[in-house]
Amino acid sequence: MQRERFTSRLGFILISAACAIGLGNVWRFPYITGQYGGAAFVLIYLAFLVLLGVPIMTMELAVGRGSQRSVASSFSALRPDTKKWNFFGYMAMAGNYILMMFYTTITGWMFYYFVKMVSGAFTGLDAEGVAGVFGNLVSNPVTMTIWMIITITLGFFIVSQGLNRGVEKTTKIMMILLLLIMLGLVVKSVTLPGAKEGLLFYLKPDFSKIKEAGILEVIFAAMGQAFFTLSVGIGSIAIFGSYLEKDKSLTGEAISITLLDTFVALMAGLVIFPVTSAFGVSVGQGPGLIFVTLPNVFINMSGGRIFGSLFFLFMSFAAFSTVLAVFENIVAFAMDLWGWTRKKAFYVNTPLLILLSMPAVLGFNLWSGFAPLGEGTIVLDLEDFILSNNLLPLGGLVYVLFTTRRYGWGWDNFLQEANTGEGMRFPSWAVFYCKWILPLIILIVFVGGYLEKFFL
Repeated sequence: MQRERFTSRLGFILISAACAIGLGNVWRFPYITGQYGGAAFVLIYLAFLVLLGVPIMTMELAVGRGSQRSVASSFSALRPDTKKWNFFGYMAMAGNYILMMFYTTITGWMFYYFVKMVSGAFTGLDAEGVAGVFGNLVSNPVTMTIWMIITITLGFFIVSQGLNRGVEKTTKIMMILLLLIMLGLVVKSVTLPGAKEGLLFYLKPDFSKIKEAGILEVIFAAMGQAFFTLSVGIGSIAIFGSYLEKDKSLTGEAISITLLDTFVALMAGLVIFPVTSAFGVSVGQGPGLIFVTLPNVFINMSGGRIFGSLFFLFMSFAAFSTVLAVFENIVAFAMDLWGWTRKKAFYVNTPLLILLSMPAVLGFNLWSGFAPLGEGTIVLDLEDFILSNNLLPLGGLVYVLFTTRRYGWGWDNFLQEANTGEGMRFPSWAVFYCKWILPLIILIVFVGGYLEKFFL
């Protein structure tokens, strides 16, 4: 069966960026930027995006386009003489499922909050009442399950319609709306009375703030955010490389995806920092910022119901675009490995993923007594730890080793694939960096994640 292709380069860029753009951009990025010194941290983060993110994304795209397969069989397609790389295909498949086992629940929260904000459910509530909305949501497994089921069913249905008519068409519309909404939110946010202080913190580098946070800790945080924000390591990007023609070189495509991902992250900061500054609230609150603090701000500002509705629509698009991209990868597994149709993959995976997502839902309420990683942790923390601290960095390391070592695909084969077509070339002189320095950086991210989780 002939492999599907994108109808346009724009479609490829938008859907690949949609996979990278997610809650890490609009939720985690402002939080850690606030924690580690504002604008000075942003500069270090951008440097690591170039040093770490772009090369690995190029490698993942090259493996996808070179093999014309999903991660489930791409390594064996490029190295059919050995089976030692096959295990990673199954590890990466597991990573995509684990990500969706909790990400679909959080995406459901975004849809729920959008509906609540549009319907005026927050109007007239005091601070305790707004906090109660979130408390009631996470304590009610039925409500969370309904929104999780809506997210999964809608996502797989769109993917079942095909790459072009389903995923590409829907993602194009969502991403264009996301960018337009975001620009509108930025204009409103930066013109709020009292926004200036937040803007200065975010845009004017003050390197003394890095010393306060600790230079090594800031560098590690920037390194980790640069790695995780692009969703590399489990084949979620490689699948879109497999749908690409050979007319464009891959380094330029990787840079375009990274630039769009970074643009959204930076714009999210321009929405959140001025708002929190204008209303005197802290940006470093994690989930509480999005679901408790900001709704409180929205209901107390002029035009807040419209602003809040657009904010949660923006968040819904950011989250759901990632769901669609990863679901495409999950469906492609079944098509490549077992020759399933998209419809069959839809009928099998929808109930399967609903079932697999229930532990994350129940972890907030009925199973809240289960603390898998110590006191105060829940099922979602365990799932996120398995993925973010293990499968993503180790997967990124596998891609680097496979594309640079002779016992893998090899540097020459990678370079030929990456540089096929018009556009920016991947530099051949970077072989030492990619072979030795890049794996070392990934190992630092991996080990640092464990140190941060269990010892710091």
